[in-house]
Amino acid sequence: MKTLNKSVLAIFLCIAPFLVFGQQVGPNLAFEKKVYDFGDIKEESGVAEYDFQFTNTGNQPLIISQVTASCGCTTPSWTKAPIKPGEKGYIKVAYDPKNRPNKFNKSITVYSNGEPKVVSLRITGNVIPKPRTIEDDYPYEMGPIRYKSNHFAFVKVIKDQTKTMNLAFINTSGETQTITFDRVPDHLQLKAVPETVKPNEKGIIEGRYDASKVNDWGFVVDRVNILYNGESKPNNRMTISATITEDFDGMSAAERARAPKIEFEEKVFNFGNMKQRATVEHEFVFKNSGQSDLLIRKVSSSCGCTAVSPREKTIKPGQSSSIKAIFSSGTRVGRQNKSITIITNDPASPNVILRVSGEVAAPDTK
Repeated sequence: MKTLNKSVLAIFLCIAPFLVFGQQVGPNLAFEKKVYDFGDIKEESGVAEYDFQFTNTGNQPLIISQVTASCGCTTPSWTKAPIKPGEKGYIKVAYDPKNRPNKFNKSITVYSNGEPKVVSLRITGNVIPKPRTIEDDYPYEMGPIRYKSNHFAFVKVIKDQTKTMNLAFINTSGETQTITFDRVPDHLQLKAVPETVKPNEKGIIEGRYDASKVNDWGFVVDRVNILYNGESKPNNRMTISATITEDFDGMSAAERARAPKIEFEEKVFNFGNMKQRATVEHEFVFKNSGQSDLLIRKVSSSCGCTAVSPREKTIKPGQSSSIKAIFSSGTRVGRQNKSITIITNDPASPNVILRVSGEVAAPDTK
């Protein structure tokens, strides 16, 4: 009997450290709840917050090392100091409902030195959209008229074709306004419908872009003045843009086989190191390996510091040519990365990007 009692005592002494006050050895992370439902929240009410409370039920200090959210709309913060056994801490979760109508379900992951080492929390709810205002629907104000946009973006326009689009507006002034336009280029037609609009009346600007009248290729930008009751003001300007290209999609397989083909020996030039107020030149050599004339439609650089010029604009099949790039460092300093865009009639490479890069040394101040 004594032997049995000694055996029981030995077993108790071995497990006693794990039974003290019901605590777990080491730090332990115990949350009061792991899911919180915000219910319905109004978008205009701003950021909604909730604190997930937890207790260190272990017997050693608990440290929250990191807390991450499943999206940028949820911002967590937490108790940074070590949490002693028996003490409480928090994970604060802030959810921004702006521009996020309808239901949401987001996760927050908590990393610590406790058990479990990784815990997933979750917030749910439903965002009630704020009532839309005139400013929401027509965010761009130019004079007495508000517009859906201040930019007519025709995007891709095929050469020798026209494209139309409309832009909505509303008269938010207390007076009748007659809308006309000034400094409109020949390839563009703009008309307000109706041309004369009463207070709170809506309408559209009808835009028509005729690429056949544009002596340019690639991305083209125009700006026109908007006149109200015949009066022009500097800030009342509309931007119109389009990317003018050829209709390569309409080419047959036989036409593509006979097309020109531009091939550069290199597309990147690294000038290494240079001083300020210096220039460096480089010839980008290329060849027309196709079966018809290669046309250099346009050559442009990303900044005025890089001058470019093609040796010729029409290159026969099998002929080689080059494009000279001259980079001027000016007062620039540090790493430089400039691009040159070549627009051609090669259907496989209508836009070629060349790059000039290097390091401009800072001036010696000694």
